Amino acid sequence: MSFTIPHSQQVAIVASEGAAIEIKQNHPVKGAAELAPGECLVKMDCTGVCHTDLHAALGDWPLHAKTPLIGGHEGVGVIVAIGANTERSPVKVGDRVGIKWLADSCLNCEHCRKGLEQTCLEAKLSGFDVDGTFAQYVVSYVRHVTPIPDNLDSFAAASILCAGVTTYRAIKYSQTQPGNWIVLPGAGGGLGHLAVQYAVVRGLKIIAIDTGEDKRKLCKDLGADVWIDFKETKDIVKAIRDVTGGEGAHSAVVTTASAAGYQQAVEYLRPGGTLMAVGLPGKEELRASIFFTVFKAISILGSYVGNRQDAVEAIDIAAQGKVECRYQLKGLSDLKDVYEGLQRGDIAGRIVLDMSK
Repeated sequence: MSFTIPHSQQVAIVASEGAAIEIKQNHPVKGAAELAPGECLVKMDCTGVCHTDLHAALGDWPLHAKTPLIGGHEGVGVIVAIGANTERSPVKVGDRVGIKWLADSCLNCEHCRKGLEQTCLEAKLSGFDVDGTFAQYVVSYVRHVTPIPDNLDSFAAASILCAGVTTYRAIKYSQTQPGNWIVLPGAGGGLGHLAVQYAVVRGLKIIAIDTGEDKRKLCKDLGADVWIDFKETKDIVKAIRDVTGGEGAHSAVVTTASAAGYQQAVEYLRPGGTLMAVGLPGKEELRASIFFTVFKAISILGSYVGNRQDAVEAIDIAAQGKVECRYQLKGLSDLKDVYEGLQRGDIAGRIVLDMSK
């Protein structure tokens, strides 16, 4: 199987931190002969848009992306070329695969061997320190792309590759058992609405926190047991304790970029509860009562995206029809408007860009 690879393509690029998104029509495409061993060229069908992409463009994290930058890290497409002398490739030309935030890692350091590939000191991050999926053709790495099952639509799979994997892993390690209470701040957002569904799969009782009627309906439709609107509820901690018989929740997966979401979690978790820290506010600090963290034996665990196995598991659950990404379909030229919507916080579900538009 062979493909014709063009010399140029359409991309969305940020020239420097804080600069406006530009749509370029004649950006070069890396040819098959230029690919290094282990690299593959993927013709994109679509890509999700993540809040992380906005942070990378704005440069408001402690870590800074390379510029000029082609962002994006939730892409699905077909491999059209693999670098010469690539040994024992787990994928082949013609395979449909997903590109994730973690583009590549060494796979041989202590972190990689322990399944913490995402913390590898040699990690390459899509749409951050290597160009990402806001392009028609993307260079990725055969060892880290994720095969997409035939029965899972590309558009449905896109956001599972980041938002899905991230929330799945956090719930997987949340030290919960079926029937336990889990709190999901930001439950109506791109990560949160997938977290609701993975929590349902795990058999957890879900307290969804967010604001607005659209997000309330979305969370309830997806299986949340309890809805709390943080703008209308005066005492969120008391509301959660009341719902859980006075003891508090067993776990919280905080996907919001708000320091308050973390501080409240220590207060409403029951003794022995687990706070899964997922959202990445750029400059906020985790403030919590040391006394009650110790006294209640609270565990605070950082959960940063997922490894290759987490991705396979999260995609498999979606392919079984147990998790569905609610998304709006747009084109690459709409990316500026999407970023503005993310900044306002008024996007329910996820945005997926059709790269054929």
